Amino acid sequence: MPLRSRLAIMSAVAVAIAIGAVSLISYVAVGNRLHDQMDKSIAGAGGPGSGQVFHDRGQQFQTDSPCFPPLGGGPHPGSDNEYHPQALVSITYYSPSATCPLPGSTEVQGQASDLQIAGGPPTAAIWRDGVTTAGDKVRIEVVPAQDNPSGVLLKSQPYQPIDDSLSSLAWLLIVVSLLGIGGAATAGLLVARAALRPVDVLTSAVEHVARTEDLSVRMPVSGDDEIARLSESFNAMTAALQASRDEQKRLVDDAGHELRTPLTSLRTAIDLLIRSEESGRALPEGKRTELLTGARTQMRELTVLIADLLELSRPEQASQVTAPVALHEVAERAIERVRPRGAARETPVTITEDLCPWTTHGDSAALERAVVNLLDNAVKFAPPGSDVQVRLANGALTVRDRGPGIPPEELPHVFERFWRSPTARALPGSGLGLAIAARAARESGGSIFFEQPHDGPGTIARLFLPGTSEA
Repeated sequence: MPLRSRLAIMSAVAVAIAIGAVSLISYVAVGNRLHDQMDKSIAGAGGPGSGQVFHDRGQQFQTDSPCFPPLGGGPHPGSDNEYHPQALVSITYYSPSATCPLPGSTEVQGQASDLQIAGGPPTAAIWRDGVTTAGDKVRIEVVPAQDNPSGVLLKSQPYQPIDDSLSSLAWLLIVVSLLGIGGAATAGLLVARAALRPVDVLTSAVEHVARTEDLSVRMPVSGDDEIARLSESFNAMTAALQASRDEQKRLVDDAGHELRTPLTSLRTAIDLLIRSEESGRALPEGKRTELLTGARTQMRELTVLIADLLELSRPEQASQVTAPVALHEVAERAIERVRPRGAARETPVTITEDLCPWTTHGDSAALERAVVNLLDNAVKFAPPGSDVQVRLANGALTVRDRGPGIPPEELPHVFERFWRSPTARALPGSGLGLAIAARAARESGGSIFFEQPHDGPGTIARLFLPGTSEA
């Protein structure tokens, strides 16, 4: 079921519950009010008025019942009581020997329990529901008959007018409720359509991206509500995906370009060696050695390049297990790995260190590789016979060389993938080492940057990682 339909149904149900509750409360309140008014009307009605009797006959009997006239008195046929309009409150006399209504009243049926207040004080009363002799429901107040202590007066009003009023009210409430529910459902559907229109646009955009893989789609953002935040999140997501895809494409293109040179050199060397074997003409020993040495060098560069590419192709923070890392121990291991490379130069380059204890959190292997890359870079550019100074204090690892330095205009590019300074293109390397070092620093919550020293030539690389000097 569409979301707008569910919202319309939910709003209709909510309105139906509210209208139903209000209608029920109104019906009960009006019913109670009408019954209270009926009781007040019955209680306010007195007994027979002056000149009123409970008979309309000319016969005379010797009896104490008000249902019959006393000897020598009472009206005769054709008197003023011949025409009796219907009374608002019917009054019926009830005793063990006789029952009769006041002229103009409707006779109701008495009960034996009504006689328990016969002869009682005027304030005595019994309220109950009853029926007329015709079977109609009435509300009855039983009071003592003051002139006849053996009987009681049954004052009553029929329920029929109240029932008719409540029935009309019930139908009116039902019609109003149905109209309200229908109006609420219609309004809910219209409001849901208007409110969900941005969601429809966003859904169309998502479906378009899924269908065409076009990550350049952006959603218009207006306001600061949930829809606006959702649109901003969608735009941020597509922008991040587009940047990631562009970065992957650039990585593949750059990797293809970087792989082409060593592969071409390796293929050329192998082709010359194979051709020499097939033709039976042996290459000069020096040439053969040169080709084999070059092939081995190219294989080594390919191995390093492929390892660097695999490292950079891994998403940042993916399956990274961080643990406490002794950065000074990591630096010591990295120095021991790089020191032979400096010593292998025609004029050796030495590495001196001053390492204070520092513990951080991160991936020990990634941090060691980052330090190795910084040291490799420093040894590569250090002048023959110079030294590379490594210092660790308060979480800041600095690597200082005495080389030509990095021009200021090139500093913003040193951590880009495959970027190499024009002056360093002839030197071995893939252009990925510093990018890997910067990535390891980010994953450990640190930072890395290069700066030029103030006391001479060279370059200072600073790697800062948060942590503590306590073991």
